[in-house]
Amino acid sequence: MIRIYFLLKLFSILSICLLMSCEDPQNEYKPQYGYFLKEDKIDFRIYAPNADSVILVIFQNYDDDDGEEYIMEKLHSGDWEISIKGLKVGALYGYRLIGPYNSPSVIIADPYSKLAVTQNNFRHIAKSLIIDNSFDWEGDSWSKTKMNDLIIYEAHLRDMTAHGTSGVENNGSYKGFIENDQKGGIEHLKNLGVNAVQFLPLWDFANFEIPYKVDTVGFYNDWNPYERNHWGYMPTFFMAPETYYSSDHSSKPDSWNGQNGLAVKEMKEMVKELHANDIAVILDVVINHVSNYDFHPLKYIDKSIYFKLNDDGSYVSQCCGNLLDTDNPKVLEYILSSLKYWMINYHIDGFRFDQCYLLSSETAKLIKKELQEINPNVFLYGEAWNERESEFSQMGWGSFNAYFRDVMRGDLYDYRIKGFLFGDYRPGEDIDDVKSLLNGTSSGKMKTYVNPGHAINFLEVHDDYCFNDYIRFSLGLNQKSDVIKDPMKHIKLNELQLKINKLGAMFLLLSKGVPIIHQGQEWAHSQVIASASSNDVNIGKMDRNPYNKDNATNWVNWSELSINADLVNYYKNLIKLRKEFPVLSSQNVENALFDVISNTSIGYFPDEDLAIFFNGDVKESKTVQLPPGDWIVLLDEKNLDLGGLKTVNKELILPFLSGIVLKRLP
Repeated sequence: MIRIYFLLKLFSILSICLLMSCEDPQNEYKPQYGYFLKEDKIDFRIYAPNADSVILVIFQNYDDDDGEEYIMEKLHSGDWEISIKGLKVGALYGYRLIGPYNSPSVIIADPYSKLAVTQNNFRHIAKSLIIDNSFDWEGDSWSKTKMNDLIIYEAHLRDMTAHGTSGVENNGSYKGFIENDQKGGIEHLKNLGVNAVQFLPLWDFANFEIPYKVDTVGFYNDWNPYERNHWGYMPTFFMAPETYYSSDHSSKPDSWNGQNGLAVKEMKEMVKELHANDIAVILDVVINHVSNYDFHPLKYIDKSIYFKLNDDGSYVSQCCGNLLDTDNPKVLEYILSSLKYWMINYHIDGFRFDQCYLLSSETAKLIKKELQEINPNVFLYGEAWNERESEFSQMGWGSFNAYFRDVMRGDLYDYRIKGFLFGDYRPGEDIDDVKSLLNGTSSGKMKTYVNPGHAINFLEVHDDYCFNDYIRFSLGLNQKSDVIKDPMKHIKLNELQLKINKLGAMFLLLSKGVPIIHQGQEWAHSQVIASASSNDVNIGKMDRNPYNKDNATNWVNWSELSINADLVNYYKNLIKLRKEFPVLSSQNVENALFDVISNTSIGYFPDEDLAIFFNGDVKESKTVQLPPGDWIVLLDEKNLDLGGLKTVNKELILPFLSGIVLKRLP
């Protein structure tokens, strides 16, 4: 595969070298397919080697069913080309293909679309829009923050400002996210102190699904009464920003989004503003499958090239309907072109790869190599499940550290099997597992990662029950079948819940590795299914997987922020503390020392002048013997003062389910 890929790789490297240097990402990256603006014409190129005929269709209006047709010329390479004089920015186009793998009745959009005008329908009918890609970045560049120094906030762009309490004019949009004087969006990230945001998918996806319980051309939806795919894991156009988040969007069924092409400029403005506030931008990307039910161009160009197929010609399915053949040179070229396009044209700092464990090691290595040739500091991590975390770390990738979550919380599904934060462990685990976590799972009992910067530590992310719903189940405060009558009262923490939350936050933000905080985690949110005009019999229950709800189940209600303000402030203090002491995020674990007090209590010394103690016992305080000298308390379970809350020596009493941070006086 390497030999087959060599010429494509060489072409890609030469193109990038001509376009840019590693110090300047401001030039435009142009893939070898799509449209090409010339002085008096526009060239088009598409790869369809098995088609008998390819016709370019130019539309007059975004909602036209047909347009003016031009027969394209086939080259020996399998490419089809044509030049159209007099065509300008703002034109809409698509392709009609005729051949053994094509459906001539379907006009597809360009898979290399820079902007797709899409219809709110499960078919995700789309037309490609020719845009002016110019943008004044005003000197903006990629983040200079090193990966091991990241403090990541996982956010759904629409959810962060869609609720009326956000106080924005452009709710749920790129523009809304960076509005001033709001409670959500960028203002919350700045107040919290994080230095990176990981957005759930922002490139174009099929967000409308099949009508509920209606026979629909061979499909029958009896599982999703909301008829939405809200989170974005059904990707369509790998180089086009999602127009549902632009100011020219509509949420009405069968209406159109993106007619004016505003998403391109608005997303770039958002990235630029985040960078201006020292916040890196990481995209959650899906490169292993495409959307299920729509007229996805790769399926209608030649599925034998782009997809893994069963013997009967059907798609190989892995949870989402189909799998791209990511080792195929043309698929790999498409993926790499997409990632480079986002890096160069949108100044994206890195990528979180959904289900990256499905990638071969050869493909993962190529992705890293080629992206680092553009930006050596690019952030690369993903879901390396199936025990591939170590393998990906050896290749220089980070990955989500489920071991951190499970040692801290307990079994993901059986809430009777509790973890450290509940004063217990899963079978076979003990205080030595806690040591490994504190050193970024890169030493000791569980040496998974080459260095701590590859361990993406989390207590919750968008998948599964959020941390605080897990706590409620584990403590027996709620059952899954409970209907929550008053969600605001429901999220108010009692003393025990608050202690577990604070100790978990302390462990997350003071361990080595890269911490990631999911939106709402910092005030103990709950995913309660909101009332909506649907047939959902589970309204009022806590939701494990609200991927399909574009409503208040997911929208952040910023009134909740004040209910557990003490916890929010604790997160802020921990972030401030982590930034103050670089040793907490350094990749050096050789100097770290431990003081095991009990099987659920431990002292951690990242260096000789900083001491951190954790007490996971659910009932008993612990007496801590301090090293010689005077120590100032920087953080206890309530307050932070970098100048020192008080001075202690010899010993101290550590309350149950709490922690403390000390600095040695000279």
